[in-house]
Order: sequence, then C-alpha cells, then structure tokens
Amino acid sequence: MRRKLPKRVTAPLAGLTAAALIGGLGYAWPRPAPAAAQPVSHQPASLKTPGWAQSWGAAMQRPIAGGEDEGPNWSVEGFGDHSLRQVVRLSAGGTKVRIRLSNRYGTRPLRVAAAAVARSAGGAQAWPGTTAALTFGGTRSATVAPGADIVSDPAPLTTAPLEKLAVTLRFTGATGPATFHRFTTQPAYRAPGDHLSDAGAGAYTASTDALYYLTGVDVTGGDNRGGTGTGTVVAFGDSLIDGVGAAPGADARLPDALAERLAAARGPLGVVNAGIGGNRLRYDSACAGEKATARFARDVLDRPGVRAVIVHLGANDIRDTPGDPCLRPGGPATAAQVIDAQRQLVRAARARGLKVVGTTILPMKGALFPVWTPQVEKNRDAVNHWIRTSGTYDAVLDADRIMADPADADRPRLSYVFQDGLHPNDAGYQALARGIDLRTLR
Repeated sequence: MRRKLPKRVTAPLAGLTAAALIGGLGYAWPRPAPAAAQPVSHQPASLKTPGWAQSWGAAMQRPIAGGEDEGPNWSVEGFGDHSLRQVVRLSAGGTKVRIRLSNRYGTRPLRVAAAAVARSAGGAQAWPGTTAALTFGGTRSATVAPGADIVSDPAPLTTAPLEKLAVTLRFTGATGPATFHRFTTQPAYRAPGDHLSDAGAGAYTASTDALYYLTGVDVTGGDNRGGTGTGTVVAFGDSLIDGVGAAPGADARLPDALAERLAAARGPLGVVNAGIGGNRLRYDSACAGEKATARFARDVLDRPGVRAVIVHLGANDIRDTPGDPCLRPGGPATAAQVIDAQRQLVRAARARGLKVVGTTILPMKGALFPVWTPQVEKNRDAVNHWIRTSGTYDAVLDADRIMADPADADRPRLSYVFQDGLHPNDAGYQALARGIDLRTLR
C-alpha cells in the first residue's frame, strides 16, 4: 500500500514504512567477488593510522531503483561520462583531509578518472580557489575492485568543525550499478562531461537525494593531532540515526545535533552517521541494507579513530507489518532475539575497547502506517527495560522517555514528532542529542 504525502516528505519514508513498495525488488543483485589484492596505498586506512579521525561518514547499500514515493536515484544505472559532486558537513576539523570510496556492491571495477575536494559555497557550488586535487597512491586516477574500498592520499586543506566540503568525482566510462546510500537530506549533483574543477553550479543540473560511493571523509591535524579531542563517534542504527523526519538541508539529524554539541564544548570528536533507514539486526533487506550484525565491523569498527558507538536498533525487527517487501525475509522478532543480537554488537565493540551507548526504542504507537500492535509494544517494553537496567551498555540514551507523550507513554509527543507520527522532527532530534552525556563518548 502507498500513503501519499507531500513530495519532499515522502522521500525519507520510502523503504522505512509499509507505504513504500520500491521498484526493482525482484532483481537479485549479484554479490561482488572478493576484492583482489590492492597496493598498500589503496587499502582502507584503519585504526592503525594514528592521528586520523573520521569527520563525516555514511553506510553503503546495494543498488536499488527509486520509486514514486522516495524519488529517483542513479544507483541502478550508475554513471558514464559524468562529474559527480557531493556535499558533506564535517564534524571535526584539521589541516589535512582524505576521502574513502566504496565499490562494495559493484559488479565491475570502478574507475575514477580524477577526484577533488573544495570548500562548499552552497548547493553544487565550490568556493573559488579552494579546490584541491586528490590522489590515490600518488596518481590522479584510481580503480576500485568489486567488493573493495579505497582511501585517498592526504590533501592539504585546513578545515573547521561544522564546515561543509564539496567532494567531486570524475568518471569517463560506464561504472555499472553504483554502491550508494539511499536516503540523505543533502542532494548529490551530476554534470555531463568534465566539471571536476568548476566553482559554479551551472553544469550540475541533475540531483538526487542519495549518496554514491563516498563512505567517509577523514581529517588529521588541528583539533585532531593526538590530544583529548582525537577520535570518532559512530552513530549506528536505523532511521532514527539516518535522520528520517529531519528537514532537508538543515543538518538537523541526531548525529548532526551531537556534532554541534561537541563543537560547542570545544572537544570536537568526529561524528559519523552509519544509520540505514529500515535496517534490522537479524535479516538483510533489499531496501535497508545488510543486517546490522553483519555490517557492524565495516560500518563501525573499521572506521579510523573510532572510540565510541551509539546504537539504536530493534524497531524494524519487532514491528509487525505484513506484506511490506522491505521486511522480507523474516517475521517479527521476539524481545529475546533482539536482545541477543544487541549483545553481539556490544561484545564486538568491547573487543575493540570501544564505549557503547545503548538507545531505547522510540515510541511506536500512533504511527500513520501500520507498525504497532499490543505484542509489538510488549516486545518494545521488554527490550527497553533490558537496555536501561541490564548494565550491558556503558551508558543509555533514553529515546523512549525523551520522545514519549506525557499523556500516553506509548506514543511520541506531538511537539517532537514528524508528520508520519513516528520519527522525530528537528526539535525531537535536538532533544535526543541533549540526552547524550558527552563524557561517555571520550
């Protein structure tokens, strides 16, 4: 079934609700072959590269066609003779930057003819005179094997917390289906031909609300030269982390609001948004990426400088929405199954010495699409009680109590909820960010 909402509103909801019947679900994308060995400079940098923090990041998904509700994307068709410009907001600053590209779900080698980074001047514009060419192992071009990631060489560009950068990739031939992130509040822009170094936006006449290939921007130096501010916090989870309900272009998602708090406290850690709307703990989804227990190592543990992770998961496991293609395979999970899966994440994080913040499942009753039943509420209550009282987590972000309506604790308060009746609005995300004790992240 579909529920018609204003066009700018429907895009974030697709794939996260029963309303989204996404085109292309019948096509089984082949899993990429294991990546061939790459030169050392083309291997993803890891925790073993001291002094680096990830200042921006996103979780990648398999290509899937867009639909009427969520709008079109370029993931299935990929790119040809194009320049692709994507704008990211940093959470921490430094004196050098590098980018990470992923071809994890590609079916052929990804050939990047050139890449550049510049200060953003709004939209698809770059500040004149700030463009820095990027290299990979000392060369302007790079080839990323199917299933692989690469990291660029460091580029000298001084950046500040909360500054926006424009990252531009140049392709000269067909890429095939594109590894991407399906939902974002900041458009990606495309131009035909070579517009890598354009400061103006005139050639970038096409855009979609999705991200392609770009999985991280790292910084070093400045606030990240080894002092107490060095490090990365990863927000990991589903649509609450991804930012469904936040105003487009407002940088109002939970990780955005957390980054602002950290910057104001003059101890800016890098903050990464590794949320995927609709993501589940126990099953993959054509709409919502690999299951959280499978992607945790890649999307949390393997990011540079990670020292803490905030987890919100379980709502899409326990919800009961018959017929939703985004919830296949697998039916509703029990509270015990959700708890067991969350314990797996905590054990993996602790093995790396990370602090782990558990987030209670937000109120679900009253949503304008069918996700709630009395049994769902029983499971939600049981999971939330365990998160609060078991001592499994180092700290708890109590999204349930922050978002709850004082008159009915099973529903979200109207002043904090988006018009779908479930996800936070900008005020709700700000309230959630205020609920995090910054001391637990250091």
